[in-house]
Amino acid sequence: MEAVDVTRLNSALNTLSKLYRAAKAERLAELGLHPGQDVLLWLLAEADPEGGMSISALAARLGIEPATATRSLARLERSGLFSREPVPGDRRQVRIRLTDRGRELVPVIERIWDDLAVVTTSSLAPGEGRALVGMLDRANDGLREVIGDRAARSVLVAD
Repeated sequence: MEAVDVTRLNSALNTLSKLYRAAKAERLAELGLHPGQDVLLWLLAEADPEGGMSISALAARLGIEPATATRSLARLERSGLFSREPVPGDRRQVRIRLTDRGRELVPVIERIWDDLAVVTTSSLAPGEGRALVGMLDRANDGLREVIGDRAARSVLVAD
């Protein structure tokens, strides 16, 4: 492996992360959402054909604790973006399902993600975007080895 200027690498990664999050937050705010809520809605939409998702399944998919998922869902519930439905035969469990309003936001969220990808890679030469994705995938694999798969799994890629 070639020597890397670690200060420059850390600075570039931190800057990219902050700029991407700020751009995402600005666009999501137009929908009344915060970063992270877009992923929750997207996962619920993905699970909707199967009848929704339990909070514990959602938490597992996100790599967070169920209590954290419950807190994250509270704002979305107040906005009427999902409903809770009892699980037949298990009074302790509920399934989370998107409402029509929540479902309508998902294609808008996906367009925001697409636009952010275009903006993020717009200054790259042809072919560099694909190369960047490959390099980031390999870098993520290296980090997964250090911190474990549960915390590092991408929620946007099917396992």
